Amino acid sequence: MRALVVADEVDERLWAGIGPGCDVGLVLAAGDLPFDYLEFLTDALGGVPCVFVPGNHDPDLSGFTRHGGLFLRAGFPQAWPGPAGGINADGRVVDVCGLRIAGLGGSVRYNDGPNQWTQAQQARRARGLVRQAARRRRRDGRGVDFLLTHAPPRGVGDREDPPHRGFDCLHPVVERMRPDWLLHGHIHPYGEHPREHRMGETRVRNVVGKHLIEFTPHEVRT
Repeated sequence: MRALVVADEVDERLWAGIGPGCDVGLVLAAGDLPFDYLEFLTDALGGVPCVFVPGNHDPDLSGFTRHGGLFLRAGFPQAWPGPAGGINADGRVVDVCGLRIAGLGGSVRYNDGPNQWTQAQQARRARGLVRQAARRRRRDGRGVDFLLTHAPPRGVGDREDPPHRGFDCLHPVVERMRPDWLLHGHIHPYGEHPREHRMGETRVRNVVGKHLIEFTPHEVRT
């Protein structure tokens, strides 16, 4: 199976060059893309699942719950601003297409915009994500295949300017989860081809623009 992985920059070629014959079974989105673009991609691929995390330029999606087909916020019905049919993995562990995907959206805080976190705030969120993954693993023996983030780990493909520094907490997250892949956006290559990094056995890739990744769904990983 192949996943189409996108982040930050709309690839105009996809508007006309993608369809059900592209042999893509899943869309993964690492933030800062128009939600109607994500909806288009999933529809053009025949309704494949779309798992995403929000970026620092996306609207605030926190606090929404779904009950009886309605989205609620603070107990009141409210239109969800996210992509129709999309699965928000921010701070969650989700199972889709035989894969286990853990998500952690947002960037380092640099102003008062949404989906921005201090290092300490993101570390607390990361610890909760690790606990979720550990509970799932104890229950069924399956580990995390993809760690989907918006910002990269600190010192692993990030930048030195404050808005584009990575998160320190992603290092212990990778050490504990040992995912096959960490996929992130946020760092625009501006014509360069950023190299792939390694954190132990985990492959770390900047997926700004579009990438196709082949994978084999795991039933049980030890």
